[in-house]
Amino acid sequence: MNINTVAFKTGLFITFLYCLLFCPLLSYAQKASVNGYVRDAKNGETLISVNVVIEGTNKGAATNSSGYYSITSLDAGTYTIRVSYIGFKLYRREISLSADQNLRLDINLEPEDLLLGEVVVVDETYKEESRNVGVSQIQVNLIKELPSVLEADVFRSIQLLPGVKAASDFSSGLYIRGGSPDQTLILLDRTTVYNPSHFFGFFSTFNPDAIKDVRLYKGGYPANYGGRLGSVLDIYNKDGNRNEFEGTATVGLLASRVAVEGPYQKGSYMIAARRSTIDPILAILKSTDTNVPDRFYFYDLNGKINLDAGDNDKLSLAFYGGQDKVLFPFAADSKFDLLYGNRTASLNWTHIFNDKLFSNITATGSRYYSEPVITIGGTNIERKNNVYDLSLKADFEYQMSSKNRLESGFWGGDLVLRLNDSFDNTPTFRSRIHTKYLSAYLQNVWQPDPSWDIKTGLRANWFEEGNFYRLEPRLSVEKKLESGTRLQLAYGRYTQNLSLITSEAFSGFDVWLTTGTGVAPSYGDQFVAGIKSEPRPGFNFDVELYYRSMNDLFELDPFLPDVAGLAYSDIFRFGRGFAYGFEVFANKGFGRLNGFLGYTWGITRRKFPGVNDNQFYPPKYDRTHDVNVVANYELSDRWRATGVFSYATGQAYTLPSGRTQLDNPFSSVPDDVLIVGKLNASRLPAYHRLDVGFTRKGQFFDVGPAELQLQLINVYSRRNVWFYSYDFEANPVKVEAVNLLPIIPSVSYTISF
Repeated sequence: MNINTVAFKTGLFITFLYCLLFCPLLSYAQKASVNGYVRDAKNGETLISVNVVIEGTNKGAATNSSGYYSITSLDAGTYTIRVSYIGFKLYRREISLSADQNLRLDINLEPEDLLLGEVVVVDETYKEESRNVGVSQIQVNLIKELPSVLEADVFRSIQLLPGVKAASDFSSGLYIRGGSPDQTLILLDRTTVYNPSHFFGFFSTFNPDAIKDVRLYKGGYPANYGGRLGSVLDIYNKDGNRNEFEGTATVGLLASRVAVEGPYQKGSYMIAARRSTIDPILAILKSTDTNVPDRFYFYDLNGKINLDAGDNDKLSLAFYGGQDKVLFPFAADSKFDLLYGNRTASLNWTHIFNDKLFSNITATGSRYYSEPVITIGGTNIERKNNVYDLSLKADFEYQMSSKNRLESGFWGGDLVLRLNDSFDNTPTFRSRIHTKYLSAYLQNVWQPDPSWDIKTGLRANWFEEGNFYRLEPRLSVEKKLESGTRLQLAYGRYTQNLSLITSEAFSGFDVWLTTGTGVAPSYGDQFVAGIKSEPRPGFNFDVELYYRSMNDLFELDPFLPDVAGLAYSDIFRFGRGFAYGFEVFANKGFGRLNGFLGYTWGITRRKFPGVNDNQFYPPKYDRTHDVNVVANYELSDRWRATGVFSYATGQAYTLPSGRTQLDNPFSSVPDDVLIVGKLNASRLPAYHRLDVGFTRKGQFFDVGPAELQLQLINVYSRRNVWFYSYDFEANPVKVEAVNLLPIIPSVSYTISF
């Protein structure tokens, strides 16, 4: 199939989408409607997935990612509108509608300080999106409150959810339902982030002070997302306080943060900065230990500016910049110098055409760069690795009737991957991949009655490098029982044109590669079934089962001694895999003692030619059992205690079974040859750890409220095994365990002003 044929088919598909989208506008007989934005009355932030219901009818809606709702097809009359959202007071208002009236009703919800023992009731008909199949949401406040190793972190918090596994204490990578980190699409304000890590991968680039909403689609995600085999992490920055100026400042052992936000004449702004403050500690350690970096720092800068161009038009400019710098001498005349980071920007236009049609149009830019330099005896070994991604995306929502909502959109862009290696200032390898991509989707949300929710979708993808064109059908069905229990099913086909060549030791060396001639996109099917119930108000009990296939996986062939002169397709090895399991999530969201429990039983396998006799084997991150318990206890009006306990089956590893020596005709010293068993056929000891934290609320003189956090990581100092090292000079061979984190105290102090 040539490029012209692909472009024609893609254009035809997009035309079909928009015919379906706009043709109903010509023939629809309009009734009364009510629509608008829902905001936090305290700061003016729009609220996502708020429940808006017309009492006494089956009409209602949930706010979208922009905080907008629309309820159409209402007869003339007087109604009571009810708006509910966890953590906010119930809103009720009587409205009167005449025939064909379009009532614009923006709603401000008052935050509610939950009393101990209080139960929050949420309407079951239009439940928040986090209760949908495969979706998890984590509150930003919880991210800040959880005991953390030196710094509050989004990814570390997400790793506590069922279905999400951590590789080690030293990795913030997300291994979701048997997938590797590159199988998760990570978006910040609708912009792709290609390497979201700091501090050697120790934690993520997302500053919790800047974040408004964190939503994880673990599997079976809808047609408005694509590009990855497994999952989607969708993060939005704060818009900024629209009512008054405010800020926070936090001082911690590893890093310190400051954030300010406020209104201006036509909108709001938010700026948040974070920088490592470990420099003095490194200086002290350097005087007694040479195995300490000469220099190390990282920083983040987040910003967002919003402009209210009119009642129906809103513009926002969001940006992010982050960087790590490491200078580490590892011998008398040798050093390691690394600079890497991310830059993202997005310009978003939100437009309300009328009470039925809503749109988001976003221009995005993303750059990832990594520039490691190793100097040995005056000789430099350098690498320059860059990813540039410019794109335009649009999403439309059309409320066809009270029972049907049509959603469509497209995402097209230009992607450049550059990799340049050199030795002693002489180029040794150069690669430049420049490709365009385009996708379009159409999905319909149909509610034949309030107890049914059926979502059908189709996504079309085109990728220029290799000239690949793929279709992805999606389907999800939900049935709400009278008891409030929700029965859910979902299916989806997913494709991926990218593969991440990663170093498990250090994410700064990560390299992205794409499909090409002879290298087809990876693809897979996902099947998800769920039962979500609320035995009593404020208590949720959820169970999900999943199965997913992974076909045409491609990664660099580790057995090739040299790739010089080989065709692009010859540098890869191709395989397949699968994963299945079930998850249990129990959440108690009220009372003096609250928290959640997550359990995962999961299996994931891979198969590549020539490995383990061509049989399936577990990847390193396969863990059969995974348990996380998070508990909060209000000790008093000022003191709160938080505890996190984690348990996981030991990771898979390859056990050396022996060693032999072979005579080397070119040397007087025989060669050592390590004999290993089957790949990842052995297991490390089980992993478990307990973290506790205490938070005290107070006042910092006349400046404002303050919080002191005292935390203890790994309370009983469980020395979990990271990996085993082998000393082959000893006879017999000496085996030593390299352990993960010991017991670590942490303290931070936050002031709000």
